[in-house]
This record gives sequence, structure tokens and C-alpha cells, in this order.
Amino acid sequence: MAKVKENSTRSINKLAQLQCPVTYVMDRIGGHWKPIILYQLMEGPKRYSELKRAIPSITEKVLIQHLKQLQEDELVIRKAKNVVPPFVEYSLGSSGLTMKPLLHQMALWAVTDNQQRRGRKKVVPKQPEAA
Repeated sequence: MAKVKENSTRSINKLAQLQCPVTYVMDRIGGHWKPIILYQLMEGPKRYSELKRAIPSITEKVLIQHLKQLQEDELVIRKAKNVVPPFVEYSLGSSGLTMKPLLHQMALWAVTDNQQRRGRKKVVPKQPEAA
């Protein structure tokens, strides 16, 4: 196995991740789609097709990739149901459940910021359910 040089970008990024909690969070849920997927799962478990319908502009490839990454980070749980026809359901894992207040605050900020910038009617985002 190759040894990572101490001055390499990869090594520096790992150190930054350990020192900055925001970097840690963004490494887990950063990007355009992961927060949206987590936000959709706040309501409760969803089948793959329900997630795809709820996020129509995401490609199947990207949705599958991000669901796998979120599972690896234990933010999402994938449960295969043993019924006919078989299906898979996704839900928030224990780490994902602790993110519900954060996701709700992000949604509130978005509504407030959008309202201030564009003068639109206020839309109240869905409340997180008690874990």
C-alpha cells in the first residue's frame, strides 16, 4: 500500500477535516443532491421510485451513487423487503436522524433568504418529526 506524503493535498485535506467541523459535515453531506435526498427522507422511509419522483431532476445514476455514499456514512439505511414483488426502502439512519434539525434550519434559512431577496410569499418548510 502506498504511503501518503505528509505534504500532499490529500493529507492536508484530511487534517483540515479533523480540525474544522464544517469541513467534516460538507464531506458527508456536501454537494447538490445529498441534502435534498436527506430532506426527502425526513418524512419517513421511501422506496427508490418515490425518491426519484420527489427529486425529478436527479439522474438515476447520481441518485444510486449518493444513496450508496449516504449508506456508507451511516446517514441512510437501505432495507430490502422480502415480499412479492420485492422492493427496497430507504430511511434515515441514526446519524441521519440527528441531522433533521439541521436540515429543517437549512430549509427555514432558504425560505427566509428567498423571501427577502425576491419578496415572495413565505412558504413554511415541513417540520422534523421527533426522533
